[in-house]
Amino acid sequence: MLELLTYDFFRNALLAAVLAAVSCGIIGTYIVSKRIVFISGGITHASFGGIGMGYFFGINPILGAAVFAVLSALGIEYASRKTDVREDSAIAILWALGMAIGVIFVYMTPGYAPNLLSYLFGNILTVGSTDLFLLLGLCVIILIFFALQFKNILYIAFDEEYARARRLPVNLIKYIMISLVALTIVFNIRVVGIILVISLLTIPQTIANMFVKRFFNIMVLSVLIALLGTVSGLVLSYLFDIPSGAAIIFFLVILFFLARLMRWIGK
Repeated sequence: MLELLTYDFFRNALLAAVLAAVSCGIIGTYIVSKRIVFISGGITHASFGGIGMGYFFGINPILGAAVFAVLSALGIEYASRKTDVREDSAIAILWALGMAIGVIFVYMTPGYAPNLLSYLFGNILTVGSTDLFLLLGLCVIILIFFALQFKNILYIAFDEEYARARRLPVNLIKYIMISLVALTIVFNIRVVGIILVISLLTIPQTIANMFVKRFFNIMVLSVLIALLGTVSGLVLSYLFDIPSGAAIIFFLVILFFLARLMRWIGK
């Protein structure tokens, strides 16, 4: 295993595992506390439209997905507040639209159709320097924003009406947070893929919430659990020659059942 550290692709994968754990651990805590897992799932699948457009126009598919995902996230947030369209209906429409646009543009791209498996199911071993810089920049932004607005984020996550009564900039913070959710989803597609990324945003937080209750403690423990899952999944994928994204989520699910067993025995 130590010999693998001599390879650039494996070192990149380890760095991606750390950065994915930080971004997903923090943002996932907000998602679970705010109970917007379904919204996050909609953004995840809508981002496929940006991947297809990226291939068609010859730009980085991840950057295309980022733009598409942020616009979809802002659209969902706006539609839920300003229109008479139900939130779940808006999510379903954007979900289907994104997937449809992605498929159309992929098959309109001249030449051979690209292999989309790495985007759908993830392959952390394919993470490059650009992906790492994007993840690092995202983590820095998340850490700075949470450090500056932690109390306000906490109020909005658990009691939005109280936050409005205190005249906090609720709408602005919600728009920023949903944009960070979208970027976290997209920049971690290389790690676990479109299909599985929502699991990395919910399973560590669910496990952490079994043992701690305070928002900050859940956030810290979620990062540690996500880190354990990403690194262990990377090792499993190497030992058994299986897809890394699936290995990461499989390991996290096993951790979840072990945590439930520990809680049951403890009672």
